[in-house]
Amino acid sequence: MRQRSRFSFHLAVVAALVAGALAMSGARAADDPDKVPADPPLHPVLDPHYGDVLFEFYQGRYFPAITKLEASQVFNRMQHHADEAEILRGGLLLSYGLHQQAGEVFEALLARGAAPSVRDRAWYFLAKVRYQRGLMPEANKALARIEHRLPAPLEDDRRLLQANVLMALGDNAGAGKILTPIAGPRGDDLYARYNLGVALIRGGDAAHGTTMLDDLGRQTMPDEEGRALRDKANVALGFAALKAGKPQDARAYLQRVRLQGIEANAALLGFGWAADALGSPKLALVPWVELAGRDSTDSAVLEAQLAVPYAYAELHADAQALQRYESAIANFETEDANVDATIAAIRDGKLIEGLMSRNPGEEMGWFQTFRDVPLMPHARLLTPVIAGNEFQEAFKNYRDLQFLGHNLAEWHENLGVFGDMLATRRQAFAERVPKIREQQQASGQDIAHLQQRSDENAAAVKQAEEAADGVAFADANERELQQRLARVTGTLASLPPDADPGLVEAHDRLRRVAGALAWQLAHEFPARVWDAKKGQKQTEDALVDARAHDEQLARAQRDEPAHFEEFARRIAELQARVDVLMPRVAALGKEQQGALQEIAITELKSQKERLAQYTAQARYAVAQLYDRATEPKEGDHAAKP
Repeated sequence: MRQRSRFSFHLAVVAALVAGALAMSGARAADDPDKVPADPPLHPVLDPHYGDVLFEFYQGRYFPAITKLEASQVFNRMQHHADEAEILRGGLLLSYGLHQQAGEVFEALLARGAAPSVRDRAWYFLAKVRYQRGLMPEANKALARIEHRLPAPLEDDRRLLQANVLMALGDNAGAGKILTPIAGPRGDDLYARYNLGVALIRGGDAAHGTTMLDDLGRQTMPDEEGRALRDKANVALGFAALKAGKPQDARAYLQRVRLQGIEANAALLGFGWAADALGSPKLALVPWVELAGRDSTDSAVLEAQLAVPYAYAELHADAQALQRYESAIANFETEDANVDATIAAIRDGKLIEGLMSRNPGEEMGWFQTFRDVPLMPHARLLTPVIAGNEFQEAFKNYRDLQFLGHNLAEWHENLGVFGDMLATRRQAFAERVPKIREQQQASGQDIAHLQQRSDENAAAVKQAEEAADGVAFADANERELQQRLARVTGTLASLPPDADPGLVEAHDRLRRVAGALAWQLAHEFPARVWDAKKGQKQTEDALVDARAHDEQLARAQRDEPAHFEEFARRIAELQARVDVLMPRVAALGKEQQGALQEIAITELKSQKERLAQYTAQARYAVAQLYDRATEPKEGDHAAKP
């Protein structure tokens, strides 16, 4: 019941984002809602804050992305990308496993009339996450909300997902109806063909299902994934044939399985039992001996260690059978001790510590995973446990809690810094504002005095303009020249007319100079009037700015202390919230660590139970061999385990 390919959720969210872009750029299939555009047009980012969110998203920093996104939504900073932002937020919520909250986001989009392509993609992603979290009824409900065909890359995945959900719910006939159109005799969708074969067999059409799986089991595959699926189909056929009492057919199917594939152990075990069912324990020894020497973490290997001496006993090779049984018992006891040591290491926290240290991650989310097993005693025993979906999901939750704990610690430190910054700013404000006021009063250049001088200057300019008084606009040099002319005029007037024959010429020169000065003042009067008005306008504008700044300063004196108090209150509230959340997250982390350890320990205890059962069977078989050796009776063989 595997799906064709487990979409990286990163790519799924990008696909949802493209869907939102299509909706916002007008790519609504109004005429044909089932028609999907092949190449969606690029959609420009119109809101800078949305671009900032996308930058964080494409850098793989999903927690900052959703933090900035939700903050910008609160302040209504993304008006041009409202639906896109909601789709992205829903996808990020899904990435953290919050499928209920994501469902609320998609419901809200539906209620406000988002484009069908947006809604359908949203429900598909929601169904996918619910399926992988084992919530089959909820996944089925989400799939039922999809109204139209999805784009080509997603439509086949949607059908396969729906078929898997129906099979998990026991509706094999319904799954077969969905898979039949996309699982042709030699179709490219291998998983659809495999699932269809399984669904048909479970639904009662064993002949048709067997034919489909047999065809898949014979097909030449181009890659490792296809070859692994082919092996899986052949193993399924082989054990189905064994169950149906057809060992010869089972051998034919199991012979196709590769010796080094992931299905090899199960195939070797089944191949041996098929030979035994045909009455040929000697032939069964070949696959069982090969299997018994493999990694004993696989239950098939443990069973083979019992099957080999059983075959020897069937062949009346009692010495070899006894030796093999005793060897198996020793192996089982050693393996049991290894399991105990592993459980002890897990209880000491080495499993979680090792996983975290060998699989570091700076982010949280559903698509985070790990590759390396921890360095601890007999770590190979943990491989099947770690690969299980239950452990994977629980570990993601644990790592998310660790990530949140680190974030809370950083926020706690940042809030302290904010408090220090606020105290520094408050002190600077309290010290500087009074000094500015004192400087204004000491200089006498208050706004009212400056306004009075500006008004007087404006009146003088207006009076001079109305009187056409060019003298009023004389510059410093011209005023000095006027003063010199006045002194010279006074000096010449005080002298007798006949005191000096040159006085006539001096009076004439004085007259010409005074006339030239009067002409210059009259000639430049219009320009100087314009310059004076311009300067007066600049003075008035500067006074307006000064008055505004003065009002801002007065308002700051009045309001800023309250703002400081508000900031201090918010910092204190956030500090209190962080102080409450930090121990809660730490406690949840410890609780989740305990749950993780219990998952692993429970699985290891199940393995101990299997080892105990195998050991008991081996000891019973040894006892039978001893009985047969001391009281030989014809036809008395060791019990088949």
